[in-house]
Amino acid sequence: MTEQQWPLWEVFIRSKQGLDHKHAGSIHAADAAMAIENARDVYTRRMEGVSIWVVESKYIHASNPDEASSLYDPANDKIYRHPTFYDLPDELKHM
Repeated sequence: MTEQQWPLWEVFIRSKQGLDHKHAGSIHAADAAMAIENARDVYTRRMEGVSIWVVESKYIHASNPDEASSLYDPANDKIYRHPTFYDLPDELKHM
């Protein structure tokens, strides 16, 4: 397998200050171990990460942005998900 045939991997890094992993970019690698090593070398050169996830791109499935209205419109009729109708006490300052 040549480098041109290596699969594409998506890289997610968790920073020292963060609790979640954020997408950092993509790399090509022969396997998961190589993808983690390459991701470390490329995306955490300044020791800013504490955790690296790599996912082979072919396993990521995403919605189509052109179909967003049909995907998200059903949530509009569920008003209980939007707590805009609750009365908050005056003592509650930072909500």
